[in-house]
Amino acid sequence: MNNPNQDNGMQKRMLIMTLIVFVFFIAYEFLVLKPQQEEKLKKQEIAKQEAKNAAPDITSTVAGEVSQPAAPGELAKSISALSTKAIGTGDIITTIKTGRNIIQIDKLGRVAQVTLTEEKYKDEEGNRFKLFEADQLRPLEVRFANTDLNNEAFKVTYTTTASNVDATKEVQKFTLSQSLTGVTLIKNFTVYPNGHYDLEINSTSKEQFFVTNGFRPNILADMYADHGVYVKLADSTMDLTVDEDLDKTKSYVGAKFISSFDRYYATVIYNFDKTLQISLMPDANKNPQGFIHGVNTLSFSGYMGPKEFKVLEGLNKELTDVIEYGWFTFIAKPMFLLLQFLQSYIGNWGWTIVVLTVLIKLILYPLSYKGMVSMQKLKDLAPKMKEIQAKYKDDKQKQSAHMMELYKKHGANPMGGCLPLVLQIPVFFAIYRVLLNSIELKGAEWILWIHDLAEMDPYFVLPILMGASMFLQQKITPNTMQDEMQKKIFQFLPVIFTFFFLWFPAGLTLYWFINNVFTISQQYYINKLFEKQRVAKK
Repeated sequence: MNNPNQDNGMQKRMLIMTLIVFVFFIAYEFLVLKPQQEEKLKKQEIAKQEAKNAAPDITSTVAGEVSQPAAPGELAKSISALSTKAIGTGDIITTIKTGRNIIQIDKLGRVAQVTLTEEKYKDEEGNRFKLFEADQLRPLEVRFANTDLNNEAFKVTYTTTASNVDATKEVQKFTLSQSLTGVTLIKNFTVYPNGHYDLEINSTSKEQFFVTNGFRPNILADMYADHGVYVKLADSTMDLTVDEDLDKTKSYVGAKFISSFDRYYATVIYNFDKTLQISLMPDANKNPQGFIHGVNTLSFSGYMGPKEFKVLEGLNKELTDVIEYGWFTFIAKPMFLLLQFLQSYIGNWGWTIVVLTVLIKLILYPLSYKGMVSMQKLKDLAPKMKEIQAKYKDDKQKQSAHMMELYKKHGANPMGGCLPLVLQIPVFFAIYRVLLNSIELKGAEWILWIHDLAEMDPYFVLPILMGASMFLQQKITPNTMQDEMQKKIFQFLPVIFTFFFLWFPAGLTLYWFINNVFTISQQYYINKLFEKQRVAKK
């Protein structure tokens, strides 16, 4: 027979554990990840001055298997400065304009810069976002396994068939060529108005070469979301390598795409007809950098820009997997689709979040209702429980038997108030990742002072309202805790949450606030229902 004291204690522990998970999750983001990010930025600044992000060695492959690095150390030493140095306007040989961006190709056949031209992609000063920094590995850079040939390749300028390519309305093609000793490398581009491209690389020899999708964009690599490299394999499994976490080379055979990404932006190379062989190699800061293996001919498509769901879906449905939702992707992705569907009718992302929150609460209402009813019953039974505990304090077996009889008679469940809360945790984390990773919220206005749901509330109105609603929710929620220390800890939680949410995106804070308001209304209804029952019994 279960000991009711143990059940009651277990209930308290689970409830405390649940709230600790929430607090730890938020505290970890703010107190650990943010300082790490700041420290990382400092290190990067130092590295820029000292080493300019030395390039990684390249491995060679034979019959699809990865062998030891070709000329270890020599390749990186010979090209590191060239690979990551700032690219001047005089080095640009082709400028491409599409409906979404401007792509500049430099004299070494690399993407020197991508400038986003859509109106919402601007900084606070009104400058258009540029995806790449001056000293990073550039997309479409080619490396050769042959060190001598590779050194030559970084000294010989490409020729182009078009210095200006206007693909804003129609598909355009152009070719880059590089003539080296014993080999000519030809890059045939097809550029589309929606900003993506197809590329076929042909080599006149069997010299092995490698093409990179470059280091990730660095517009928004913050503490809130992952950033690094995401690879999708032929069996549709996903492999994530985050920044500062790659100690040695990782290789993939049969990859569908590789994406180097920050919170909202990515550079992607993909081929869903013929898979790619890819190697990830660490730079000086253990950040992953991807290289695609090629011999003679290599074909793929590419995209550089925002991780907008509709844009990626328009290129290929599988590319929506570029958007990384973490552990709860199986819940988060359908939730985003629902969010997007609602927005298509509502027209405003803020009100869409409000409606989605209410829908989620309605779906989970039966679960919440059971939990709230259980807490009310336990509150009503608290005096009788104390009497039993006092009467049979020296006979735990009888105490347990009478407690179980009391629970059974009144239909109370010691675990009923906690389990519904625990079961809702995956839903919270899923919606958290959806609102955190959806660039669709970028620049999305809501009411008067909220001009960007992806940014923090500039006047802290929503975090304060969220904290106040959390405080009110605590006040009207039955508390069966007997321990005074536990009560004080719980009473202080609204203050802690308010503090952390001051810097959270407004869209996420809005979700939590509306969630609290709806929970308060549910709890108020249950409280009134039980009050009527108490009056009727008198």
